[in-house]
Amino acid sequence: MDRINNAKFIPYGRQWIDEDDINAVIEVLKGDYLTTGPKIREFEEKLAQYTGAKYAVAISNGTAALHAACFATGIKEGDEVITTPITFAASANCVLYMGAKPVFADINPETYNIDPDEIRSKITERTKAIIPVHFTGQPCDMDEIQKIAQEYNLTIIEDGAHALGAEYNGRKIGSIGDMTTFSFHPVKNITTGEGGAITTNNDELYKKLVLFRTHGITRDKDILLKDKGPWYYEQQHLGYNYRITDIQAALGISQLDKLERFLAVRRDYVRKYNEAFSAVEEVETPYQLENTNSAWHLYIIKLKLEKMNCGRRQVFEELNERGIGVNVHYIPVYYHPYYRQLGYNKGLCPRAEELYESIITLPLFPRMEKEDVEYVISNVKEVIQNHAI
Repeated sequence: MDRINNAKFIPYGRQWIDEDDINAVIEVLKGDYLTTGPKIREFEEKLAQYTGAKYAVAISNGTAALHAACFATGIKEGDEVITTPITFAASANCVLYMGAKPVFADINPETYNIDPDEIRSKITERTKAIIPVHFTGQPCDMDEIQKIAQEYNLTIIEDGAHALGAEYNGRKIGSIGDMTTFSFHPVKNITTGEGGAITTNNDELYKKLVLFRTHGITRDKDILLKDKGPWYYEQQHLGYNYRITDIQAALGISQLDKLERFLAVRRDYVRKYNEAFSAVEEVETPYQLENTNSAWHLYIIKLKLEKMNCGRRQVFEELNERGIGVNVHYIPVYYHPYYRQLGYNKGLCPRAEELYESIITLPLFPRMEKEDVEYVISNVKEVIQNHAI
């Protein structure tokens, strides 16, 4: 762990890098390809196999993955896309990139995920897609979301940035919706440094995703409009340089080999947290839908502030002072000044707004030692009990 002022500091999330990971990267550095080489395809195939999807497209980061999925969907100016406000801004920003309008649907107060009934209430003739976010790694109610999508002919782009390894009705997240995006930022369940991916079972979407990440340029003879020789290539769309490197892909391959072990540790620590905090009257522990298995990217407690003599900020600051790197996930997207300038105002999603005022994210990652977990538990309990009414 980091040391701050000679005291242990436990961040809310941190990568696990071991000698296998380091050696995998060194092997690529000594080889012929640093980018656009064979490790990318190997990583994609391994990820597709793990999630149960037909295809995986590795890309430069999770935001680029969302952008690519919106492009492949054909989202354009005048379209609307429904998503949740309790997410990182990229889940909505990707809609703006296409000139379309994000529409925010409120959350289920138990799961903190987007509420299918709220999705249905926000559908208009302009609605093109739904971006459900598997918040904290807890799968959304995909059965209901798929029913809505089929009824209104909408594309589902699952934001699975938190959910690699999660399961819904026995299926891995990544194999259910039209497309699923992932992030491999260092705090996620596996890391490639920066990096992301999109999984899909749809051949046409796959081809569009591959084009989009490479400037819209192709050398594929099957789709070239002309073939003037072995040097020839065509730009067929306005794409981006969203390529991932072989260095990152090698790290991702090595990390995927450890994913199930990582998930087992996360789930063990969540059990310890749930057991410890279930008896604390001032705390609400996370809820899990039946027939799901969360990937537990985040562990969030909800403070019952009506039973306390202080606000969330005081609890947050006191835990920080004790070396516990708590966080808050997330500020509702439409609270941000940029979205306010676009005309979004408070009051859009009352449940999400109420949740935001009372949640704290506790440290959860495989590199934590058991004594770190116990330290978090004892100090959270003590701080909360000090402010219990």
